[in-house]
Amino acid sequence: MRALNAIDHVFLMLETRKEPMHVSGLCIFEVPDGAGDDFLTKLVSDIEVTRTKPSFPFNQVLSKGLFWEPDGDFDVNHHFRHVALPKPGGTRELTNYISREHGLMLDRAKPLWEFHLIDGLAPAYDGGNARFALFLKIHHAMADGIAGMRLLQMSLSASKTEKMTAPFWSLSTKYRSQINAILPIHKPPLKIIKEQLATIYPVGRELVNSVKNHFGEKNPHFTSTFDAPKSILNQKISSSRQLSFVSFKKGRFAKIAEHFGATTNDVLLAICAGALREYLLAQDALPAKPLIAFVPISLRRDKSAMGNQLSFILTNLATHKSDPAERLLTIKASVDDGKQRFSRMNQAQVINYSLLTYGMAFANLSTGVMPTRQAFNLIISNVPGDNTPLYLNGARLTGIFPASVLLDGQALNITLTNYQDKIDFGITACQSALPHIEQLIEFLEQELLVFERLLPKE
Repeated sequence: MRALNAIDHVFLMLETRKEPMHVSGLCIFEVPDGAGDDFLTKLVSDIEVTRTKPSFPFNQVLSKGLFWEPDGDFDVNHHFRHVALPKPGGTRELTNYISREHGLMLDRAKPLWEFHLIDGLAPAYDGGNARFALFLKIHHAMADGIAGMRLLQMSLSASKTEKMTAPFWSLSTKYRSQINAILPIHKPPLKIIKEQLATIYPVGRELVNSVKNHFGEKNPHFTSTFDAPKSILNQKISSSRQLSFVSFKKGRFAKIAEHFGATTNDVLLAICAGALREYLLAQDALPAKPLIAFVPISLRRDKSAMGNQLSFILTNLATHKSDPAERLLTIKASVDDGKQRFSRMNQAQVINYSLLTYGMAFANLSTGVMPTRQAFNLIISNVPGDNTPLYLNGARLTGIFPASVLLDGQALNITLTNYQDKIDFGITACQSALPHIEQLIEFLEQELLVFERLLPKE
């Protein structure tokens, strides 16, 4: 039995029918060369007839709302879905299906995940190999983005010739011992108390500094929970979801970062900021003050693949600036300020500081008392990946597109993943709250070109 941590509990408490608290991943695969027409039929059959039990963490079920414990009544039919798109299925048919599924809650009486195999997806280009998709839903109380990415990597193979002997949720035999070896170690209560007491002074010091920075204006790059403007991004939502996806070559962002002396993540935030500025201008809804992004940062220092080990920094997106270079430099300074603050604290201190700093924001999100008065305007998250090619029975993984959570007052989420030489953008939006939000994909493409025009000619 494993106790949920404070952040796990937050995701459970925030959940309602119109605000499901799971994260999802859409994985696109190409059927291997020479595979017969029955490739997917065999794959589905192997999954449906398997007697293999799920392994950690897919065998974990909530107990009394406080603990995870092994599920003794696993039924594959509750978790696995096989869906065929109308042929030839394109992006629209695929996004319509997963948008609908992403808006549906998981059953808390069962392990909190689902696995959808979607076939009938058209080739990426004329003459290309057939494609299929896997859509995985897993509750945010069970795994954050990095944990989810590790589960994906361990569930697939780095070899195009390896035949998987177990379904996705059982992991391959070679990883089971690794998973068991990295299960969380339960600390004695006295040690936990001592660790918590040791956080009081450093957390108090940073809270005092934060108050001084906000009211004393000593640090122009400090962003507080009172800085986010009112925005159409921050209104009540419905249960409808609109998922959108796009991929770009990673090297395009790296060149921009090198030119401006920034990180790739700074550039990604700047691209998102520029696209958001254009979208809000098109809706005649650009706030005079800059949008504020809630940017998750990982606190994970181990190889674990369950639970949440993350905090957040508030980032000034400088959407009030028309000059893209100025916008990027403002974002970089804001991110650097947040990173420096957290670098002075250990993991426990960062978590406690975050709970105290953002506690009122979480309370407001859970109650919806003031949906237009938010501590931030949206979440933008970048999940690191791996350069290793991954395969499922020889089918090559070509893209990993994330989808995340929405709340009343938070109608938009942008999450990115890194896989091989690409960065895959996943946009989750409330369809009824944000008109024409699908245009954000086009604005991302345009903003990347804007920055590339600022680079010296090669």
